[in-house]
Amino acid sequence: MGKKMITVLSIILVVGILTIGCGPQPSTTQPTLSGNTTPPPVVTEGINVGNRAIDFQLQSLDGKTVKLSDFRGKPVLLNFWATWCGPCKSEMPYLQQISDNSTATGLVMLTVDIGESPDIVKKFMTELNLTIPVLLDTDKAVAKSYVITAIPSTFLIDKNGVIQKIILGAYPDKQAIETSLKTIIP
Repeated sequence: MGKKMITVLSIILVVGILTIGCGPQPSTTQPTLSGNTTPPPVVTEGINVGNRAIDFQLQSLDGKTVKLSDFRGKPVLLNFWATWCGPCKSEMPYLQQISDNSTATGLVMLTVDIGESPDIVKKFMTELNLTIPVLLDTDKAVAKSYVITAIPSTFLIDKNGVIQKIILGAYPDKQAIETSLKTIIP
């Protein structure tokens, strides 16, 4: 091999090295329309931790229509209960205390009475001096969609509508509720 050939090969090698080093680096993620480099995770609707809470619409005890998705952007404590349930009755004063202080945290509390008439629920609320929001699931359709097999059952839903924690059974005290709420209230 002559000097001329070695010189040509050296030039090709140097040009090749410089060209490779100057090009754009390959990307493992693709930019999205919003400018993010990774797409947001897909969250499916369901009843388990990590699912987007199943949306529903119910009448409140005071006759207003309430839709769960209307509270997107706020943390939600969703509690299923009934007046005849002893553990439900025992935790209601603690839920009331949390509700009374919820304006500072932005917490939305929705309690869903399962299968009872408005008159029975109103009497219960009056007797216990409770003012927490009550939704009426008189036909049990929402309870069925959430597969409620024991009450009380509580779902803690973050501001994005995603279930972060599920509690089966009654809270023993206010402190237990406050501890649980740390999963949805920073």
